[in-house]
Amino acid sequence: MSTIRYAIIGSGMMGQEHIRNLALIDGATVSAVVDPNNDMRRQATELAGPGCVAFDHHGALLEAGGFDALVVAAPNFLHQTILNDVLKADVPLLVEKPLGIDGPQCREIMASANGRRAPVWVAMEYRYMPPVARLLQELREKTAGTPKMIAIREHRFPFLSKVGDWNRFQDKTGGTMIEKCCHFFDLMRLVSGSEAVRVYASGGMDVNFRDETFGGRKADILDNAFVIVDFENGMRAMLDLCMFAEGAYWQETISVTGDKARIDAYVPGPARFSPDGKERHAKLVISPRETKTPVSEDIKTDEAILSAGDHHGSTFYQHQKFARLIREGGVPEVTMDDGARAVEIGAAAEESVRTGMPVKL
Repeated sequence: MSTIRYAIIGSGMMGQEHIRNLALIDGATVSAVVDPNNDMRRQATELAGPGCVAFDHHGALLEAGGFDALVVAAPNFLHQTILNDVLKADVPLLVEKPLGIDGPQCREIMASANGRRAPVWVAMEYRYMPPVARLLQELREKTAGTPKMIAIREHRFPFLSKVGDWNRFQDKTGGTMIEKCCHFFDLMRLVSGSEAVRVYASGGMDVNFRDETFGGRKADILDNAFVIVDFENGMRAMLDLCMFAEGAYWQETISVTGDKARIDAYVPGPARFSPDGKERHAKLVISPRETKTPVSEDIKTDEAILSAGDHHGSTFYQHQKFARLIREGGVPEVTMDDGARAVEIGAAAEESVRTGMPVKL
């Protein structure tokens, strides 16, 4: 098809990021947006431009048609209800992470997709950040040798304000370890090539939202944690999350250490949260054991791509691959099973924080 018509279900912060990135994809247009919130729906329609139709419910969109692919970017707790309906429309679907708010819900969603011919791609954007993609390339080329350990640090700003403050509550997000961190558990699985068998976590809500109430409820999400994940093949991984570290120079650091070298990918935060309001490039550093001489490389990304969202260009590169899948066929790079397993690790981390005990998978 010369033009792919996308319909966006959920037109808040992430839905609008999808619209901005699709505007950079050759042969892509946003033909419809769906959101029950008048302001979000209006903003998204204006952003998409002439010809975009707005609906306040996904059922009306499905009845009207006029799209070739669907993007679901609604709040986490609405995913199952929406997907139960939109999976019946046999068109390619990109659904934002997390697939569901817990493991059983993810598996129910997967079951409802049985017999579906069109692909479902779970949006794990962090795989497609240019510095992370470069790290994964070096691992495929055996630069690190055989990977043994994975360490991921995210030190960043707190959760942003969203409509209805839904991202402050565990019953609507699945918890911070699912809402924020399923990206990282997905990377751990991807790098290790193995499945998690045990999770231990320690975390708390120590700075953000402690004295705030939203609609009469107190927030109940973690704002910091350490998580250790053991994998079936003997690899181990660690996550260090802090969501009250706005001053950190690098928002994410992803490190993989093998028997030959360590590879570090350094990712800056979005420009709007940097002290000078400017975009910064990422960095890749390879530290070989043999020569003990690190090799550093700046990872430069087009500023138009960087400015289209808060995920260092990854949403654009993910959409490039999704569009290619729509046009040429094949299978999604991130499957529903991948999405479910990342959620299951996050749910185990939440349980470990609550109980103080390791959780076996």
